[in-house]
Amino acid sequence: MTLPLMPQATAVWLVENTILSFQQVGDFCGLHVLEVQGIADEEVAAGIKGKNPITSGELTLDNIKECEENNNKPLILATSNINVTSKKKKSPRYTPLSRRQDRPNAISWVLKFHPEMSDGQISKLIGTTKFTINQIRDRTHWNIANVSPKDPVMLGLCKQNDLATAISKARKSSRWKEIQENMENNKEPNDSGIKYGLVRKEDHIENIPATDNDENVNNLFEEIANIKET
Repeated sequence: MTLPLMPQATAVWLVENTILSFQQVGDFCGLHVLEVQGIADEEVAAGIKGKNPITSGELTLDNIKECEENNNKPLILATSNINVTSKKKKSPRYTPLSRRQDRPNAISWVLKFHPEMSDGQISKLIGTTKFTINQIRDRTHWNIANVSPKDPVMLGLCKQNDLATAISKARKSSRWKEIQENMENNKEPNDSGIKYGLVRKEDHIENIPATDNDENVNNLFEEIANIKET
């Protein structure tokens, strides 16, 4: 049998505000008749404030009046129209205290190797704030000298599946397309040396005329070879 939320407090209110029988109040609240009589005699539930079952939606005024007129009629617990769901509200990712110091390293890694991810995605993945992300990006973080890129999965700040899902989602956005276009525009052609007037050593080494020193060395080797032959 389903009982009201606060049986004793409800019984106190019904005893004080209605002319229902002790049996009716006891059956509705799941109490023994003698316990209800003790409430009426102020020997039981002393100091408990009565709870109005009408305002809480557990009883209707019409049902109470009908039961007052007929002591054999039981009180009926009203059903609530409020839908109770078991779905929990998604809370921010909790990071243990021992790993929070690794967040800047993880943020640095994501910014370096996956710039296509937005600040919102990074914040949700690692469990950080956009303010901290901007500090790492602008190198204004108080401990930036000791920050080095480290994989957030290896640091235990997120799961590999979560990281892969975030990357896949980021590469379907317009942000990723803009990054790719910028990379293509910044690529230098293979003839960049010619474009900027740069000349390699190999391009002109064959055209350098032999110097007098080179000729003297060659003559010396020829004389040594002739002496050995004679």
